[in-house]
Amino acid sequence: MKQLMSGVRSRVRRRTALAGGAVVVLVAAGLGTWSTDTWPFDKDSYCWGAWKEDSGPHFLSGEAIDEDNAGRTSKETAPTPRRPQGRCTVSLHSEDADVAEKTEVTVVYGPAPEDAAERVEWIGGYLGDRAMPLPDGLPGATDGRHALLVLPKECDTRDGRPTAVTLDATAESVYRDSTMSGDAGLGGSQSVARLLVAVANRAMEKAGCAPAKPLEVHSPITTLPEEEESFFTRACRIRGLDLGDAAEELEYQVGAVTRDLQSCSVRLRRGEGRYFDALMVAQPRLAALFDGVTGSKAPARGWRGTGVFADEYKVVRAGCADRPLTVLMLAPSTRETTPYFATFANAVARRIGCAPIAPGGTDR
Repeated sequence: MKQLMSGVRSRVRRRTALAGGAVVVLVAAGLGTWSTDTWPFDKDSYCWGAWKEDSGPHFLSGEAIDEDNAGRTSKETAPTPRRPQGRCTVSLHSEDADVAEKTEVTVVYGPAPEDAAERVEWIGGYLGDRAMPLPDGLPGATDGRHALLVLPKECDTRDGRPTAVTLDATAESVYRDSTMSGDAGLGGSQSVARLLVAVANRAMEKAGCAPAKPLEVHSPITTLPEEEESFFTRACRIRGLDLGDAAEELEYQVGAVTRDLQSCSVRLRRGEGRYFDALMVAQPRLAALFDGVTGSKAPARGWRGTGVFADEYKVVRAGCADRPLTVLMLAPSTRETTPYFATFANAVARRIGCAPIAPGGTDR
């Protein structure tokens, strides 16, 4: 009888040990799959797999949706070699009794707009105002909420338009009687540059035009040279850009000031309406965005190069140090800005050592 009971206890111990061993194996396997982000602990990915949950910026973190009635959704259409256009949107939402929080980050892969007026407005929106150039020679810019990157020539459309990747973020808090803008949680300009390059690399793979070496961001983005200025007569510290009595109702923002890019934005203090946005572009791939919109002759007597003076914008392209220099001014049609445009064009040409573009300029 003792031998029988001993055998029973021995079999029970063996079964318990086997079961315990199986649990250890399963737990170990689970830890392994978690550490490598494989099933059953996959983390969500977004924008064609370029971004992953908890990969850095707050809008991708678990904390961003770690509340009741909060969630993150995405919608995307990937580019293909036959249809090289794509769009991806990542949305966050949360709601309680007092406020609804909404954040949306949208990426678009596709060519520059075909219509000339639409294209120059599009260019100004990404390269002007508070935007600073992307580092490491990447042809693009960001202000921390919006960004543009022009892709290599191999991704151009059949009609020659450059293809670009853009990123736009909005955030708002909606109360019962008001709506306030907020921080989208992208993590600043440096983080946006990395997000943009990551999604551009993935989009080019999908479209079949990826370069042999992926685009990368290593260097920091330079900061704005100064904050906006409300008390002035000379806008953006440009000699001759004197706005007189009108300056009392205006403020300006000095943007980039490099050999490749320079901008000056003047706004109405009340209502934040545009007075004018002036922009100079000389970086070759960024300058290619203007191909086809500057016409085939000078815009007016005495101007050098080719250009167009339309109601809502003025754009001129001229040679400078063996590469094209393009100047653009966007302003409401009710405001005559030709003198300001001429002053800005000649000032930036003089700064980088080029001959005057507008009439009345000097080489000194």
